[in-house]
Amino acid sequence: MSRNFLVVDPEERPDVLKGLASSVRIKILKLLHVRGPLNINEIAETLDLPQSTISSNVTILEDAELIRSESQKARKGSQKICHSTFDEVLVMFKEDINKLKSDGIEVAMPLGLYTSCDVTAPCGICSTDGIIGLLDVPETFLDPDRMKAGLIWFTRGFVEYQFPNNAKLAQTEISALEFSMELSSEVPGTSANWPSDISIWVNGVECGTWTSPGDFGDKRGVYTPDWWKLKGSQYGKLKTWRVGQNGTYIDGVKISDVSLKDIDVNTHHSIRLRIGIREDARHPGGLNIFGRGFGNYDQDIVLRLNTSR
Repeated sequence: MSRNFLVVDPEERPDVLKGLASSVRIKILKLLHVRGPLNINEIAETLDLPQSTISSNVTILEDAELIRSESQKARKGSQKICHSTFDEVLVMFKEDINKLKSDGIEVAMPLGLYTSCDVTAPCGICSTDGIIGLLDVPETFLDPDRMKAGLIWFTRGFVEYQFPNNAKLAQTEISALEFSMELSSEVPGTSANWPSDISIWVNGVECGTWTSPGDFGDKRGVYTPDWWKLKGSQYGKLKTWRVGQNGTYIDGVKISDVSLKDIDVNTHHSIRLRIGIREDARHPGGLNIFGRGFGNYDQDIVLRLNTSR
């Protein structure tokens, strides 16, 4: 399972049920999921609740491992920064959990392992150690060191990845597939108000578009290395595209009628994912993709296959 996906048996994890059994705690989790990491004061102000109420509920969520906290220096002393740990929590019984584990296949794709690309400047690639190649030179995207990439960005164009269709090897059929990745817009510097229409294509078929609200730089990303300039993109939003029998969804909201039948996924030995900005995008605000070692989620681009024998 990936770090943002939790499956629990209620008999084994009553602490998780306790963590979810409060409207205040649910509001805190939803706020952190939408807004990203916040301190206690910011949570209290946004929810219009006493700081003491937030603190006591945060402690319960910490005990259930539904959020994690870290101390950072503030103008006066230190402050507690809260991070959402999971984006999905499924409460299931033992038999169902085992079925889910046996009927799901997951593949993580490092950012730099794209098989084709066509990007325009401003653009760049960097690893956790430093910049790869030359900034704002599209040819750098062919540099062999791109395999180490933890952050890539460009203004127009796309990158495309080829995932193995492991369902074929397991002789199972795919009932749904999901792509999970951390994304934001791209602007020189940062801007919270910089919309960008980010689209994905699967096996050459456009599945849908998410409009990123901005390029986030108000605080350092949880995993973003210290050497990366504070004026640069710091983190994104973790988004999940799901293509099923009845259409395509982003974070559970239907955005198009493109289904598994349209992308013919069960007959292909690989699954091609293209991420980019359409030439006719209404908001062509560029794209940042955050991988391991950058942003708020320490993960690569994750493909999940739901399968049935």
